[in-house]
Amino acid sequence: MISVVVVNWNRKELLRACLRSLERQVDVRFETIVVDNGSADGSAEMAEREFAVRVIRNRENRGFCAANNQGIAAAQGEFLALLNNDAEADPGWLAALLEACNRRPDVGMAASKVLVWEDPGRIDKVGHLIWPDGQNRGRGSGAADRGQYDREEDVLWPDGCACMYRRAMIDRIGGFDEDFFAYGDDAELGLRARIAGWTCIYTPRAVVRHHRGSTLGKGSARRLVLIERNRVLLALKLFPWSLLWLNPFYAAVRMAAGARSAVRGDGDTAYFPGLRGKLTMAGALLRGDLAALWMAPRMLRKRRAVDRVRRLPAGEVRRLILAHRLPLRETA
Repeated sequence: MISVVVVNWNRKELLRACLRSLERQVDVRFETIVVDNGSADGSAEMAEREFAVRVIRNRENRGFCAANNQGIAAAQGEFLALLNNDAEADPGWLAALLEACNRRPDVGMAASKVLVWEDPGRIDKVGHLIWPDGQNRGRGSGAADRGQYDREEDVLWPDGCACMYRRAMIDRIGGFDEDFFAYGDDAELGLRARIAGWTCIYTPRAVVRHHRGSTLGKGSARRLVLIERNRVLLALKLFPWSLLWLNPFYAAVRMAAGARSAVRGDGDTAYFPGLRGKLTMAGALLRGDLAALWMAPRMLRKRRAVDRVRRLPAGEVRRLILAHRLPLRETA
């Protein structure tokens, strides 16, 4: 059986559409668990009233990581699927992910073909890529869907908005790192799983349409703080030392590419227009780096714990990261 975990926070109508898409799933047996992070818009009550789902209610927003861990702990399935409340799955989504996972016992994760909800002819993500400083982004993000990602293949890790994990893998390596709260958490879990010897398969038949950036919004400074903080925490916890020492260099190169995008007014900088917007971005990045520095001792302690599940030596982890390198022009 599959357990589907949907984390929700104040997105009643999006949640309704998400759960309706799960009602339409075919050829698979599953349960649905909604973990509500203290919503004030009646979305938890709506889910209980209108759908055959189990709802776990938190009094406050515990974040994406803690809420997913709650759902995973309550789940009964051999496979664990995550679906964002702002995503809608095609009817064959779960069956396609399950079939992909069942092909090989080393597959611990399966990635979906995630399309942009507002423009379903455009890719949101089809697995993930990473820049060598820890910044990661969806593979194919923003590209027109011309069939270039219609082949089943191994990828680095799946995006947490629509994916499947093998329960045996989670039991072995642990769930989401709750220190990450939100953003970059799926990268940390995915890379930790790869270090532990599991692989990830992408299947184009598992199609989902996703409202991009609907939780905090693309123009949220808080979102930038979390993304910057968590990319540093990811590197501190999981990167081989040979890459970690070079982290400032790779970060500087990426920042230079971002500055060029800011001058042109494109990329993610377009969500922070004008001089005031750019200063807001710079301040958010600085706050993220300072928060990461404060949490660095804790991440270094967790780094030692990762060795207990390690299967890949440091050299292979480095090669894995560099083999799935995010192109510099896409980092911004």
